[in-house]
Amino acid sequence: MTLRLAYGTNGLTDLRLNDALFLLADLGYDGVGLTLDHMHLDPVVEDLDARAGRLSRTLARLGLTVTIETGGRYVLDPRRKHGPSLLDPDPDGRAARARFLVRAVQTAGDLEAHAVHCFSGVLAEGLDRNTAWERLADELAPVLAAAQSLGVPLAVEPEPGHLLATLDDFHHLRRLLGSPDALGLTLDIGHCQCLEAVSPAECVRASAPWVRHVQVEDMRRGVHEHLPFGEGEIDFPPVLEALDDLTRSGYQGLVTVELPRHSHAGPRLAEESLRFLRGLEEGARA
Repeated sequence: MTLRLAYGTNGLTDLRLNDALFLLADLGYDGVGLTLDHMHLDPVVEDLDARAGRLSRTLARLGLTVTIETGGRYVLDPRRKHGPSLLDPDPDGRAARARFLVRAVQTAGDLEAHAVHCFSGVLAEGLDRNTAWERLADELAPVLAAAQSLGVPLAVEPEPGHLLATLDDFHHLRRLLGSPDALGLTLDIGHCQCLEAVSPAECVRASAPWVRHVQVEDMRRGVHEHLPFGEGEIDFPPVLEALDDLTRSGYQGLVTVELPRHSHAGPRLAEESLRFLRGLEEGARA
């Protein structure tokens, strides 16, 4: 059994979306991590449904599975990176982010995506943590309802520097919400290296029941910088073994290479990343 590998379009922003999809299919990827943003599938255009319909047909023709990413830097506010968030001081801002996530879930349903990724946002100055957690749970309620109705898991990502930054934070949110079936985890291997107390391979095994999406890149301890494979500190053979065990236990989603700051070299890194990961798989089998 091989991992179902994908590459994130946030690392291919210099390419038109169709060009990126054909590139990934030609290289031999199984899927794509599609970031909703103006340069590819813009989530705020009026004809989003029609565009999603055309995209669905292209994905089917190329044999690519998709996961929906919602980390476009300025998709809602041209002046604030990732703003407004689910923790925004302005209730209208929080509502705008929640509506965006609901629309992402609906688009995921149209594309038969296996998950929708999201994150909490940064703790605003002056906001106490208890209030922030309550706010996050409240704003996610309509998003989870949409996900539940469409059968699309919402996969929350622990993000360094955010309110929900670690796996422990994910479990705290899960308990606050009553452990809904629609709530899952985006496990970013690099973030595990950056922040978690145990190794990335141990993170995979400990979080296996909740994983709905996996992102992968290299990273250094304590430094949140997504790096091409071989430029960080992650010991990848144990990670690949843990991911293989995850797949054998029933995980059917993608493992998406996440290099959002390397679009200038996207086509080359997409090829090198696939060769690196497939090489590790072949070495493990040998």
